[in-house]
Order: sequence, then C-alpha cells, then structure tokens
Amino acid sequence: MTETDAPRQADFFASCRRGARILLATGTLLLAACQTIVPKGPAPTAPTGPVRPTGPEVVQGLPTDATRHRVALLVPMSGPNAGVGQSIANATTLALMDTKTDKVRITTYDTATGAAAAVNRALSDGNRLILGPLLADDARIIGPIAARANVPVISFSNDNSVAGSGVYIMGYNPNQSIERVVGFAREKGLSSFAALVPRGTYGERSGNALLRAVEQAGGTVVSLQTFDRSPASITAAVKKLQAASSYDALLIADSGRVALQVAPIVRKNGGATARLLGTELWNTEGSLAVSPVLRGAWYASVSDALYRQLSTKYRARYHSAPFRLSSLGYDAVLLTVRIAQDWKPGSPFPAARLRDSGGFSGIDGAFRFNRAGVAERALEVSEVGTGATSVVDAAPRSFGD
Repeated sequence: MTETDAPRQADFFASCRRGARILLATGTLLLAACQTIVPKGPAPTAPTGPVRPTGPEVVQGLPTDATRHRVALLVPMSGPNAGVGQSIANATTLALMDTKTDKVRITTYDTATGAAAAVNRALSDGNRLILGPLLADDARIIGPIAARANVPVISFSNDNSVAGSGVYIMGYNPNQSIERVVGFAREKGLSSFAALVPRGTYGERSGNALLRAVEQAGGTVVSLQTFDRSPASITAAVKKLQAASSYDALLIADSGRVALQVAPIVRKNGGATARLLGTELWNTEGSLAVSPVLRGAWYASVSDALYRQLSTKYRARYHSAPFRLSSLGYDAVLLTVRIAQDWKPGSPFPAARLRDSGGFSGIDGAFRFNRAGVAERALEVSEVGTGATSVVDAAPRSFGD
C-alpha cells in the first residue's frame, strides 16, 4: 500500500486546454505503512498508578486526516499488469504535484493480490472515492462492495457493461472511436463499409458499433468478417470480403500491429483502393506510418498533444516511458481535485458532480460521464502519412463546440 500527497514546494509549468495552467513540481512518493507508529516516550521511573509499557504504541490503519480527502487508487502493482498499474500510479503522483493540491491524499492498493481484499482494505481505511480498477473483471467485484459503502468507483476499464450502480468508466471506448471515424468517412463521401473484427469481446463490441454507426450516418455495411489473428484466418476473412461485394471503406477493428499484418492482404485481395479505418487502439502503435499500404488510413482517438508533454515529464522523473493509459490516472486526479474544491473532507463524495454538463478537461482532452456512467470523449481523426501521422479533423475543445 502506497500513500501519496502533494509536496509543499514545487515548480510550475504551463500548458492545458483553453490556456489553463498545469503546474510542474519535483517531489517524492511518500510511503505509508499499514500501521502508524506513534512515539509515546519512556515511562516514569516511579509510577504512582498502573505501569504502562515503554516504547511505541501501535495504531491500526492510516492516520486520521481531517483536512484532506482520502482517495484510493486500486490498480495492479504486481503480476502481469504491474507495469501498467505502476505507470498509472506514477501519473497520479505527477498530477498531485502539478496541481499542488493540499486537499487530496491518494493511497494505492494492489488489486493483483485480490480485488475484494483491496477494496475492503481501502474502505476500512476511510477512503471516500476509488480510482480504478484497471480490469473489467475487477470492477465487477469492486463495484458492489463499494456501492454498499456509498463510495463511487471511477474505473480505467473500457468495458461499458460494468458501468452503473456507482461505477463510472473512464477507459477509451471503441464504440465512440468507431462512431467518430465512420462519421468523418461519411462526410468525405464514403458510403459502403466493410469490417474485419477479431473474435472475442472487443471484436463483437466493435462490430456492433460499426453497424450502429453506419446506420446512423446513412451508409451501408456490405460485409463484416471475423478472424482469430492467425495468417490463415486473416487471409480467409479477407477473401470472404472480396466475394461479398466491393466497399469504399474497411474498418480493421484491432491493434495497429495487427492492421500492419492485415493491410497488405487486403490490398492484394479486392481492397486496393478502399479507405482503411482504425479504432482507438491504433493510437498506441508508433510504426503505422512505416507501412506504405496504410497511407491514407484514418482512425479516431484522444489527442496526443498534451500526452507528449506528460510523457516527457514522466521520463524525466521516473527514467522510463509511461504506458499510454497513464493519462487516465492523471486525468482522474484532475477531476478529483476540481470536485474537491467544494467537497467537505470526511463527507461522502458528491457523485452527482461527475455528470457536470460542461464535463472535464485533461491530458486526453474534454470528457464527461453520461447517464450510464460511461465517459464520452471529444476525439480527433488522424491520417497515416509518409513517415508520420497527422490530425485531419481536430477534437472539439469542449462539448459546446
């Protein structure tokens, strides 16, 4: 369990949406044990009453803090996802330092050792808001336990099915990414769409999102094929597309790395002139522009402009590259600090504020939670070029734009 609050001295740096200032600070990550040692001093040499034992008194739990909000960060700090969890935790520390807040204290709990144990420990320590977990399966465990204590959960998952009943989803949503890029393609005159989606939950969600988005945009889906990422399966799926009908645009609903494998097969089997479309997963693949067959492809994602600055700060402090999801931890702290201005320490977190009509702004741009508890994001559309990608349709700065 790791506890973090803002250091007293910090340097500042400037940059944020709408000209807002983000503060840069140097500081240290404070470690808190699960017990607090309170020195009592030696016992009197000639006691007149019962003799008290000498030495420190052990007090269970975290120290009482009546001036700051206790917020729990529940992420994997061990196991296969420890790198992502540590990156998110480090980003929350940077956010605390940058805002120089004295109202929020964040304690980190490891979900890899058991999601139920982590949330129960967080609640017993008096935390009134939970940031995390990372995984949808953990959110399904944590959500009901936290709800019984009237503690909201802001998860970094992108699985809409776990949202609701006090659980809010901050993760990047493929539905929104697909809706955005399909809408842009329709504006550019493309009308017939096809899709290649991987077998599994993500592919199923992406396929359904494409069908809805194309219908709403007034286009037509001519074929949707699934594959299991093996070369033979990819080739078979592409040939089925070729047999079905011609198409103007093809969605490859998988990572950028898979798209690099799929695109050459598509170009040789009926999709030579089709506009290739991608999802938010493409944003994490830095080698897209190396492939000539992906040039001209479009994908929708959160903006990277401010994330690049966060990444630079992160490298300088932690001497390693952050995971892209680290910005979710940073923005969750910005959201918390904003609401904390009118949140009385020790009182329940005002969850209704999460649905502020104007939304919130952070490293990943503007976002707001809808009635279902899912973060709606302002996304940009990027185009893969020669050696680099470029933004061809900028994300709105707010939901009023």
